Amino acid sequence: MTDTTHPPFVFHQGTQPLLISMPHAGTYVPPALAARFTDEARQVPDTDWHMDRLYAFARDMGASILVATHSRYVVDLNRPPDGASLYPGQSVTGLCPIDTFDDTPIYAQGDVPGPAEIAARRDAVWAPYHAQLRAELDRIRARHGVAMLWDAHSIRSVLPRFFEGKLPDLNLGTANGASCDTALAQELLAIAKAATGYTAVLNGRFQGGYITRHYGQPGQGVHAVQLEMTQCSYMQEALPFDYLPALAEQVQPHLRRMLEAVLGFARKAA
Repeated sequence: MTDTTHPPFVFHQGTQPLLISMPHAGTYVPPALAARFTDEARQVPDTDWHMDRLYAFARDMGASILVATHSRYVVDLNRPPDGASLYPGQSVTGLCPIDTFDDTPIYAQGDVPGPAEIAARRDAVWAPYHAQLRAELDRIRARHGVAMLWDAHSIRSVLPRFFEGKLPDLNLGTANGASCDTALAQELLAIAKAATGYTAVLNGRFQGGYITRHYGQPGQGVHAVQLEMTQCSYMQEALPFDYLPALAEQVQPHLRRMLEAVLGFARKAA
């Protein structure tokens, strides 16, 4: 990672006890690294596209927003720093992935990153993102008495490598109840299940990645929830991966209701 000109994240500080993290929204790949990628990988197809646009309304709600700039192909901000598997025994992608969600190689010549390169990417991109995330959660908790973390994700609705059939549209994850108050999780699930035209599940295939599991500490006043949305709920799932405003506007009210519930919980818990 010799390219230090590109910041590792974009951050907006809000006024409410809510931080929205978007660790897979980035698309930037340093040119020297992109030169090693396949043509497919240079399209960064496994991006959580348009997250900042989809959640733009959350700024007006007073949320802080932390958005990754670099592609998950550079370094995956939602993986443990040691690269340990989040789902042992299941197919997963790593801290510095070497294959796409379609199980095709990222590196054209097979020159995958070694330990030194992985460590350099972790230091340059992963560490600053997590330092900002930690600092903002600490600031929010100090000011409000409680901090709410919403980890925002999206994924193609059909990915045979990771799950059978079509994924539910709204996949809430609380590390099987460890990262968030149980009553709040059930309230969020009820809102998601009441959303006409969408399917929803709590702690199904996606239970929350490293961010949800690591930072969600309800006993210390930090509650973390991951939402993995199907991309067909708001955008084109294939190239050119366009944002579809008319589609997005149908799901945004449900997202808003869930975030309002999170803030309502924070006000009662503070």
